[in-house]
Amino acid sequence: MAGSAQLTLQSKIKLRSGYEMPLVGLGVFQNATCIPACEAALKHGYRHIDTAQMYRNEADVGIAVRKSGIPREEIFVTTKVIQGSHGYDSALGVVEESLSKLGSPYIDLYLIHSPLSGKEKRLATYRALLEKRDAGKIRTVGVSNYGVKHLEELREAKLETPAVNQIELHPFCQQKDIVEYCNKNGIVVQAYCPLVRGDFSSPVLQEIAKSTGKNPAQVLVRWSLQRGFIPLPKSANPERVVSNVDIFDFVLSDADIAKLDALDKGKAGRDQLEPRRCTVK
Repeated sequence: MAGSAQLTLQSKIKLRSGYEMPLVGLGVFQNATCIPACEAALKHGYRHIDTAQMYRNEADVGIAVRKSGIPREEIFVTTKVIQGSHGYDSALGVVEESLSKLGSPYIDLYLIHSPLSGKEKRLATYRALLEKRDAGKIRTVGVSNYGVKHLEELREAKLETPAVNQIELHPFCQQKDIVEYCNKNGIVVQAYCPLVRGDFSSPVLQEIAKSTGKNPAQVLVRWSLQRGFIPLPKSANPERVVSNVDIFDFVLSDADIAKLDALDKGKAGRDQLEPRRCTVK
């Protein structure tokens, strides 16, 4: 997958659940009116949208999916349960709410949004998602913002390995220990915040953008793909939604990848939740 010049916006990866997931998705975090972005994405060829209970736009995602005219089974929808709704019974109810808001009989990927609720509630929530999976309401179960200790917690509880771990990933925040663990254990890594919140000031990034004839956002999404991640670039601007994935006509050289890899700032590069700070209770 990583270095292939043959990738397209419809290219997919097979998950441990047996289902396939498109290699690039549209993120809709902080987009309260996400229908235009979703419509532009689906019209352009995206087949993967990432929403969440916390984003308060599951219903709008559902509207956009239905209005697109594209068969539901061709669009991969991810949503998430936030820590305030963790717990077995609560999580069961939230899944039903998501199904209702999305107007869909099933959800392709359901994630635990963060591990902040504590060990007991985390494990109970995971068991609830697995139950909904077995009932046909969810196709694939995963996690988000999980560090190695949280992933190990699932293994020690003799629960299934999650299919996906969605974490902050970009050249300045590479979370190498988590990525290594996921790679060794067959967990697909999704990259949120792949565009570094639009901070393209790095001279290295600017240099590579100039040399490839691409813009910085496109270089960042391509880097994510070539590193084997599933990037989820977000934008409320339909034109940028399209532009962000104009990345299938070039390949970053090994030298360019090495330059971007060298930008890692460790903890200082993180913009979002730090998995290691989530205390296991």
